[in-house]
Amino acid sequence: MIDTERLVLRRWHERDRATFYAHCSDPEVMRYFPALMTREEVDAAIARQDGFADQHGYCFWVAEERASGQMLGFCGLKPGAEGTPLEGEVEIGWRFGKEHWGRGFAKEAAQASLDWGFANLPVDRIGAITSPRNTRSWGLMERLGMVRAADQDFDHPAVADDSTLKRHITYWKQRP
Repeated sequence: MIDTERLVLRRWHERDRATFYAHCSDPEVMRYFPALMTREEVDAAIARQDGFADQHGYCFWVAEERASGQMLGFCGLKPGAEGTPLEGEVEIGWRFGKEHWGRGFAKEAAQASLDWGFANLPVDRIGAITSPRNTRSWGLMERLGMVRAADQDFDHPAVADDSTLKRHITYWKQRP
């Protein structure tokens, strides 16, 4: 568990499923993802994160507002996806419900995740990927001090070839 001024980053609980499903079935939240997620896909995603936490000690943690106990979204670290420039590396990622956008929660959670990663993992860098259309996401990457590696732009293997979201960009944060 990671504590910040306003957030608790923690493992997933059964009570998080409904909120996560609401986020993953919201077209605005999922605008830069290939498709909305079904309940079964949400369950599988949570199971993957639980597996990462069990195996590696980290995952995309639930970002819970300290004051209310409400799940706002997720943020954290996971092993980089196969077939991407992050394969074999550590990846940071986030997704928050739209009602929580623009309030600094993603930056607070992401900075805490990076700090935790560099304090606890034997890595020299942590990476992130996104669609170049997702200006909010790569804007946050830059505000976190991450640097784009344009030579590592790639076509995401999990996105359909005819999708406008196929192309992805890569950012890295070096160990301070």
